[in-house]
Amino acid sequence: MAPPDPKSVKVNLTTGTGVDIEWKDGHRSHYSFSFLRDACPCALCDDERGKSGRQPGERPKLAPGALPMFKEAAKPLSAGAVGKYAIKFHWNDGHELGIYSWQFLRDVCPCEECKATRTAARTG
Repeated sequence: MAPPDPKSVKVNLTTGTGVDIEWKDGHRSHYSFSFLRDACPCALCDDERGKSGRQPGERPKLAPGALPMFKEAAKPLSAGAVGKYAIKFHWNDGHELGIYSWQFLRDVCPCEECKATRTAARTG
């Protein structure tokens, strides 16, 4: 199977609404910036998710008894292409290690259709 390639990519920095991708196969994906920050594929974030049992895009869970603290919404200060295979963000929390490949983004697509397919694959 050929790797997924986007037909168009819109990074909505000004409006803060996230990233919209239309894939060459016709599928459309929308990623909120908070989802993307919580899905960061860098080794540091991936390790933290693995230890806590979170899936990419899932919010971190509060420790038992911890009070929720105000945290500024995740928003990239800038975004840029990484070759022809990925996109990278510089986040408002200073993080900038994650390289979001097209394959990774397609694999974690948060639409209902893709979530159902992933759930079926895990339980099947």
